[in-house]
Amino acid sequence: MLHYLQGLPSFFAYLLGALALLVAFMYCYSRLTPHHEWALIRAGNAAAATAYGGSILGFTLPLYSAMANSISYIDFVLWGIIAFGVQLATFFGLKLFLHRQGESLSQHITEGHQAYGTLVGSISIAVGLLNAASMTW
Repeated sequence: MLHYLQGLPSFFAYLLGALALLVAFMYCYSRLTPHHEWALIRAGNAAAATAYGGSILGFTLPLYSAMANSISYIDFVLWGIIAFGVQLATFFGLKLFLHRQGESLSQHITEGHQAYGTLVGSISIAVGLLNAASMTW
């Protein structure tokens, strides 16, 4: 019966590693963005919740792909870190693009403009899907 549980240590290693990467991403993302997601969400700002939720999903999708396709634990962690960087670059690229259009993305999210929260969340998920598909080599 114990041979059925041979993979349990690997299961816990991958699960805990993924959770650690997710928590680190959530923390870093909320600290690096100019607006304060947690304070805005606590105040009922749906735009902030939508944008933040989309970024979390946009990171988790390639993290899943890295877990499913990695050849080792280290490989998984390295691809998870790449997914982390891609998702942060997505936000800052979108912020830069909108700033060139004369608008401040963070200001719109802070003011609760749901259209901007939906845009950020949707683009984050779309980039996350592309990132995940890129990891299926």
